[in-house]
Amino acid sequence: MTQDQFTAFHHGRRIASGDLDTVVSAAFAALAADSVEPLVFSDHTGAVQPLAPPRPSRAAPARGRPRLGVAAREVTLLPRHWDWLSAQPGGASATLRRLVEAAARAPESPEAARRRAADAACAVISALAGDAPGAEAAVRALYAGDGAAFTCETEAWPADISAYVRRLAGPAFSAVPAPPA
Repeated sequence: MTQDQFTAFHHGRRIASGDLDTVVSAAFAALAADSVEPLVFSDHTGAVQPLAPPRPSRAAPARGRPRLGVAAREVTLLPRHWDWLSAQPGGASATLRRLVEAAARAPESPEAARRRAADAACAVISALAGDAPGAEAAVRALYAGDGAAFTCETEAWPADISAYVRRLAGPAFSAVPAPPA
């Protein structure tokens, strides 16, 4: 599963999967035929993607370097952290960017991959099956790493929803470490 894959659901049925442009086009086509807005999910995070195109705003110009895509945000650190950052070549901002880039390129740890998969599946369950029978038990099984219980709890759900959350949750059940004794 890559970060650029998305899936759209309309009335509990999967209508498209693939890159964002393809999925959003299918979602807009479904919206044109029916007034119920489809939900588009990131397969990587489970987050619902906004369907409406962004509207131009007349807000004040953003701080930072907007043409470069730089956004100013607050970072809270201890004084010793600020001292260390200030002593680095290029200053605090450049050092933080380098550290973030290095961390983003580093391979995801197995535990982080399991957690991300569980969080993505949980987000989709909340959006599509939060009221479905066994939803709470499925989420508990998901975070406990109990794939058999998760499959059992999602069995009665609509086929497209069940298949999608199982696909997203799959990595959450791979090589789950045994709990400490």
